[in-house]
Amino acid sequence: MPESVSDASVASTGRVRLADANIPLGPLDGRYRAAVADLSDHLSEAALNRNRIHVEIEWFIHLADHQVLPGLSPLTDEQRAGLRAIVTDFGPAEVTELAEIEAVTVHDVKAVEYFIGNRLEGLGLGALKPLVHFACTSEDINNLSYAVGIRDAVQQVWLPAARKAVGAIAAAARAAADTPMLSRTHGQPATPSTLGKELAVFVHRLNRQLARVESQQYLGKINGATGTYAAHTVAAPDADWPEVARTFVEHLGLTFNPLTTQIESHDWQGELYADIARFNTILHGYCVDVWSYISIGYFAQIPVAGATGSSTMPHKVNPIRFENAEANLELSTALLNSLGATLVESRWQRDLTDSTSQRNIGVALGHSALALSNVTKGMGQLQVAAGVLAEDLNTNWEVLGEAIQTVMRAEALNGVPGMDNPYERLKELTRGHRVDAERMREFVGSLGLSEAAEQRLLALTPDTYTGLAARLAHEHADG
Repeated sequence: MPESVSDASVASTGRVRLADANIPLGPLDGRYRAAVADLSDHLSEAALNRNRIHVEIEWFIHLADHQVLPGLSPLTDEQRAGLRAIVTDFGPAEVTELAEIEAVTVHDVKAVEYFIGNRLEGLGLGALKPLVHFACTSEDINNLSYAVGIRDAVQQVWLPAARKAVGAIAAAARAAADTPMLSRTHGQPATPSTLGKELAVFVHRLNRQLARVESQQYLGKINGATGTYAAHTVAAPDADWPEVARTFVEHLGLTFNPLTTQIESHDWQGELYADIARFNTILHGYCVDVWSYISIGYFAQIPVAGATGSSTMPHKVNPIRFENAEANLELSTALLNSLGATLVESRWQRDLTDSTSQRNIGVALGHSALALSNVTKGMGQLQVAAGVLAEDLNTNWEVLGEAIQTVMRAEALNGVPGMDNPYERLKELTRGHRVDAERMREFVGSLGLSEAAEQRLLALTPDTYTGLAARLAHEHADG
């Protein structure tokens, strides 16, 4: 649609153009900004540019200090400090300045090169201006800048938030380790457990994924336009360029990738996103289970003063924290899986699909971080309804059928007569029937068990038939 037609259409509505008010398009930069703001310091466009400046400055210092070219000498401490201040002082005014340069260059990395070059004269380094971006292709700077930003976002923001959420689940698991609970397999009453043991299962699973994320390597390269150090070796044939590159990448706190095309292969990103996506999926399952426990009354939600549960039904306290988390985990996982699939492929030596995709890493992690915040808050608003759990157990005595038929098998192996067809006999007693305590004990008394076995079964109740659940919960509530 031509611009004039579009403007006329908007004008004809009589409404103010909200687009003119710089209003965020997405919720992460709008209503949920507070929950994800810390990621902006690492994965926003401004943070990417700051990281590009950081990489360019460190490369400049590295080349000078290693004297890779004739006539170069190590920089003074004052010069290094002045160069690094370009990074630490990068703020709103510098963001605007860089944007103005890019508007002319129409190239983001070239704009960074000019931005730095404009400051060298003031540091007494004007003669070294050609050393900025020396022998680099844009991807040399970009891959390292993204690696630094993603590493810091994961280690400083996402992982602490994930540990906090898992810690909240672990605290609930410890508190409910001894609380008996009717299990449900295929949605039907099954062998009892404890509420804490069921929560601890998720703690254990989630912590395994966190250990994988914590051990992730963040790879980087700086080897030129097609990964051959071609320009490097022509300009400075005596330098050991792979060693210069390795020491530089490791100086940035990254793992050196020694063999690439123009781009770093991004395999490490695929690995990382798969692990975080798997963590998301496990946590999504947890949210679904907790939502279901709330729906059957196992958890009561602690009302928040002044908050509205339902706009029309005042008795309700909706489980919005867990529902919000579910949706954001789904969005995050979809984006992470897409990124992981896209980024590990590149046509021949280079294409730009990764450039567009990587700009959404912050969005992918942002939806996960938002979910983590909601899970942590949601866990703080839950209260175990022990009475509901006890009542549920007491109306399902048929779950002891497993215990009785298993004891009958053991008795048969010990030579006790009359223990034939234990499964079938319990099936006849319990399937499709409600069996109360009196009927179950009457049945046990009629079996002719050994005295010890009979007494064990007569003493058994649904709330004591939890095996080692409490012990397992206590042992594994922290992963």
